[in-house]
Amino acid sequence: MTRMLVPILEELRPLFAGTRRLTVVFDRGGWSPKLFQQIVGMGLDILTYRKGRVRQVAPKRFVERRARLDGRRVTYLLHAQAVRFLKGKLRLRQVTRLTPDTGHQTPVVTSRWDLRDIVIAYRMFERWRQENFFKYMRQEYLIDALTDYAIEPDDPERSVPNPARKAVDTELRQARRELARLRESYGTAALDYMDGRTPTMAAFTEAEQHLQGELTKVQARIARLAERQKTLPVRTPLRETPHGAEAVQLSTERKHLTNVLKMVAYQIESSLVEQLRPYYARTDDEGRTLIQTALRGSAAIEPTADELRITLAPLSSPHRSAALRRLCEDLNKTATSFPGSTLRLCFAVAQSAS
Repeated sequence: MTRMLVPILEELRPLFAGTRRLTVVFDRGGWSPKLFQQIVGMGLDILTYRKGRVRQVAPKRFVERRARLDGRRVTYLLHAQAVRFLKGKLRLRQVTRLTPDTGHQTPVVTSRWDLRDIVIAYRMFERWRQENFFKYMRQEYLIDALTDYAIEPDDPERSVPNPARKAVDTELRQARRELARLRESYGTAALDYMDGRTPTMAAFTEAEQHLQGELTKVQARIARLAERQKTLPVRTPLRETPHGAEAVQLSTERKHLTNVLKMVAYQIESSLVEQLRPYYARTDDEGRTLIQTALRGSAAIEPTADELRITLAPLSSPHRSAALRRLCEDLNKTATSFPGSTLRLCFAVAQSAS
């Protein structure tokens, strides 16, 4: 992660130029103060767990923080302080959370000094939402699905694991396993002789000489492989691999376009869920299902001189239909026109037949 973060961020940074400051949130796998300094120097921010031994904060110094974030009420016991790394060259902010039941302290560090400590804690400790997002996109929007089977040449300069180094690594692991096996056999032979299980001294000497010879051969082989390994880079450009010239990849342009459309659809769905929240008590549990049901259901479309009226079918229960009706009223207040026309969109929910 520490090797890949900077190249990825170099590609992402132009996308956010002039709009907002990007905060990179990651776990302990990316812990590296030198990396943090490099990222901050790029004009970006970091947020991650602190790794290693950390001085404990006295329990009495923690303060209870409460807030409503993303429609949820959260409460943490927090302590914030400034910390320095790289011999004082890198100054960051540390926010530590105390778990009351266990007394466990979890420190996170960030370069964001403008946010409240509870917002920092919420963004870090609610990281599971990122995993949930991708899981949801795979299940509901098929973001991993192929859009076509067209191929294009792969980038010859793309960095890939060096296949020659990989082969040497495999052979070196096998040799080290063989060395461990021979050492175990040598120790077993010595114990057998000491415990009297070897019939004669000559038999033990013969076994010892054979094992010693095998050990010498394997150790020499390991030394040669280790020297060979040092001469091979871990990664290499694709063009330098045996089949680099023939490498192809699935066409990316159409896939990128469809992924963008799916993510825009997700953002629209998320906005509708938030607008639904005041009218539906179980929005956290059922909000997305309700919106999906409404969007997939039938509707009547009626154009008039100045409106495009969309009347949605009622949902499975009166209280869900009532919530959807309130949402439609809010959407109508935006006075949005149908793209490419002057017809104002007007949403409604049909009355239930019962």
